[in-house]
Amino acid sequence: MSPALPPSSRARSPWPLLLCAGAVLGFALGTRHVQGLFMLPMLGDRGWGRESFAFAAGLQTLVWGVMQPLTGWVADRFGTARVIAWGAAVYAAGLLVESIAPTPGVLAVGAGVVIGAALSATTFATVYGGLARIVAPHRRGWAQGMAGGIGGFVQFLLVPFAQWGIGHVGWSQALQGLALLALACAWAGGRVDDRAAAPAGSGPPAHAVGASPAVRAALRHSGFWLLNLGFISCGFQLAFLGVHLPAYLRDAGMSVQAGVNAIALIALVNAVGTFVCGKLGDLYRRKYLLSALYAVRTLAMIGFLALPIGPASLYAFALVMGATWLGTVPLTSGVVAQIFGVRFLGTLFGLVFLGHQLGGFLGAWLGGSIYDATRSYAWMWAISIGLGVASVLLNLPIRDRSIERQLEPVAA
Repeated sequence: MSPALPPSSRARSPWPLLLCAGAVLGFALGTRHVQGLFMLPMLGDRGWGRESFAFAAGLQTLVWGVMQPLTGWVADRFGTARVIAWGAAVYAAGLLVESIAPTPGVLAVGAGVVIGAALSATTFATVYGGLARIVAPHRRGWAQGMAGGIGGFVQFLLVPFAQWGIGHVGWSQALQGLALLALACAWAGGRVDDRAAAPAGSGPPAHAVGASPAVRAALRHSGFWLLNLGFISCGFQLAFLGVHLPAYLRDAGMSVQAGVNAIALIALVNAVGTFVCGKLGDLYRRKYLLSALYAVRTLAMIGFLALPIGPASLYAFALVMGATWLGTVPLTSGVVAQIFGVRFLGTLFGLVFLGHQLGGFLGAWLGGSIYDATRSYAWMWAISIGLGVASVLLNLPIRDRSIERQLEPVAA
């Protein structure tokens, strides 16, 4: 258990953690975001089918989801910065294994298991949970949106970096370059002090209490399960597009550069969209914003499929998808905090995130499996649209009234 903090530590600015968290979040998600650019070059060299890469990507998503509640609990108990630092170091190890994987099985270990575990320590539940505890409640959406915006910009920068590496030094060496960046993130995370006391009214430090009362309350709350089910759509759609959109465009006769441009545009607009969604969550009811976001994303998919595939329709689709890409995350995290408080946000959001990652596993893996069986992604688009409609409806009846005062954890 950490010792009590001196009064001077209570006034520390959240900006060091905010900047570090945004950069690490952007690297972790950006490296995952560009995986689709590596698929065809890697498979061309190795001679594997698309399902082998898609399974590794899906396994990564599933491991990320399974590990997230545990990693969130560790961050709640021992601090966010050190968890981020260790996670970034593990990320570097996974990228190195991926870069030299001689078989699909080794690829599944490196890109799937190792990177999946690392993502649980360097992304949403860990980062947003840490920020929620060091900023005032009325600035929570701003802080989470700002971290997401910084992360989105870093994510955008990684797209040309990855494409340049693939084109000039090869896909394997490009992955190794990303591993070096991960080590730099680990170093930066290890130097950030996140021991600032929680804002007034947010309760005692997480390491002084047990999470079980909050977990039991969450498992009995219908809104918790509705968030979980609604999040399945987000994970499915993002994993499917992130892994398979470049290949889908190549199959449709578009150039490699068109796929790179679309992925980059999604990342760039996501930087703004995530910040705006986080800020809107401070002003309007988040459950209605979530339903609206899923509706816009679903309509964008229908429009993209209805129009002839070309630069105009592709970039319009990328603009809309980018604006809604990760906006679900600060809103969903905000709903969890609104209902249950922030004391156990890393743990509880980690549990909600299981739904997202189950959808992500299916979106990545089924994309490769169905393509190898049918030579088409038509069924994947249909499933993505159906899940989007379901998510619109699932978020509307969520009971988002706070029950934080009912949670009276016993001191450890």
